Amino acid sequence: MKASDLMVKCLENEGVEFIFGIIGSEVLDLADSLSSSEKIRYIPVRHEQGAAFMADIYGRLTGKPGVCLATLGPGAANLLTGIASANLDHSPVVALAGQKGLETHHKQAHQFVDLVRVYEPVTKWAIQIKDGNTIPEIIRQSFRKAYEEKPGAVYVEFPENIAAEAVTSQPLRVSDITNCVPNASSVNTVLQLLQESQRPFIIVGNQVIRQDAVQEVQEFAAKLGCPLATSFMAKGILPKEHPQNYYCFGFKEKDYVVRGFEESDLLIAIGLDLVEAGPSAWNQKKVPVIHIGACCAEVDDYYQVRSELVGNIKESLKMLDSKEISAKPWQPSGDLKKRLEESYSIVENRSSRFTIEAILHVIEKVQTEDTLIISDVGSHKVAIARTYQPMHAKQLIISNGLASMGISIPGAIGAKLAAPEKTVIVVTGDGGALMNFAELETAKRLGLPFIVIVLNDSMLKLEVDQMKQKFGESYGVTFSNPNFVLLAESFGVKGVKPRDPNEFEAMLVSAMKGNEFVLMEVMVENSGSNLLC
Repeated sequence: MKASDLMVKCLENEGVEFIFGIIGSEVLDLADSLSSSEKIRYIPVRHEQGAAFMADIYGRLTGKPGVCLATLGPGAANLLTGIASANLDHSPVVALAGQKGLETHHKQAHQFVDLVRVYEPVTKWAIQIKDGNTIPEIIRQSFRKAYEEKPGAVYVEFPENIAAEAVTSQPLRVSDITNCVPNASSVNTVLQLLQESQRPFIIVGNQVIRQDAVQEVQEFAAKLGCPLATSFMAKGILPKEHPQNYYCFGFKEKDYVVRGFEESDLLIAIGLDLVEAGPSAWNQKKVPVIHIGACCAEVDDYYQVRSELVGNIKESLKMLDSKEISAKPWQPSGDLKKRLEESYSIVENRSSRFTIEAILHVIEKVQTEDTLIISDVGSHKVAIARTYQPMHAKQLIISNGLASMGISIPGAIGAKLAAPEKTVIVVTGDGGALMNFAELETAKRLGLPFIVIVLNDSMLKLEVDQMKQKFGESYGVTFSNPNFVLLAESFGVKGVKPRDPNEFEAMLVSAMKGNEFVLMEVMVENSGSNLLC
């Protein structure tokens, strides 16, 4: 068999269900081999960036690497933003790309770029296949690296002359990655620190979601009885009404929950990826930290670790939960929880104004256990992080490591393929929407209905706010828009334009009940709040 056939066999062996991509001349052999696969469905997309975003969200929701494909040069370069985004958000992704034959790499050649060197800074591993018989080893290693903590992206380059050569190798056996757990001495040290603390504060990050340790965090928090706050990507760990829920942190301004951190004498950081929000922003007073995570703590002057439990978070917390832990109930001064609820519009203020906060309250009101919200990037992402309260964890997807505009529409395709039973709602600004709007055709072709809410204000609102605050005026951050309703309809997608929150609610409920593929264009009002992040 030829090497491209072996590549497909190895991908099937890894349990790959979908490959998102665009085919070009240098991956024709691989495309031919994929056409014979009964296990892998190839998803043709409209832009390689969209393919990478689809693989990212698919990987994030399933826990197994999403796979995307591009040809050489501009095709592979177009994947780059989505791959970097997946890597910083710790989503498992394997990117495959074609390349010129090895015989041309010593000289200038049409469309040749040293893509391995381009991808090395934004992936866990970037490798070129130089011998077809090494494909089983490289693919097995790629999927292990993408999946193991901290998960991320891997880039595999497949030169066209290698893809066509004859090979004799076979796929390698897939083995599970062993869970590591802390030793008893580390657990005892943490218990001692908890015993000595009077005002601990739990802060929870994205690792808890991907290691399926939500229940264990809830049980641990219940034992301690102390306040708890989450990063953007870990929202929903506690229900909205839970008295220990101090909502979200990680904002550049109005990050009021940090005042609770500063009153604490011990921060218990569980599954926190520091790429989400650097500790210099939320631990200026250098409160001591207990680090509970899949990997060792990163060294940081503002993240001074007294003790750490390194290994599988679920198992680490089970070890703690099996011990006697004294309750440490306390509340930050100044009725901080109430101030958060008022400042972040967490408590609904009934109004006829059509603001992003009003929209989020409607979504929160009508959501079900099967609702999945995908936020694009912009001022609305900050509003979602502050205002929107999901019913449970894994109900909100936010791009936060790289904070990539344009992720939401292609991300919804990855989400629907990963979890077809979910009602997926995209919330995007007009800027992010038009970056990958063509993927509506992909979704329509695949029969994947979801709801797209486009917030139309003809500006990059976050940048407008930032420039006005810094310079007193803005420049270069406004634009004109198409008629989004007509544009959606040109793709065969239903378009509607609600005029107020009540009409928006009625249209949203109808779309959810009817499992409709619909775009809702909302001429959103400025809430008046300065949503900087």
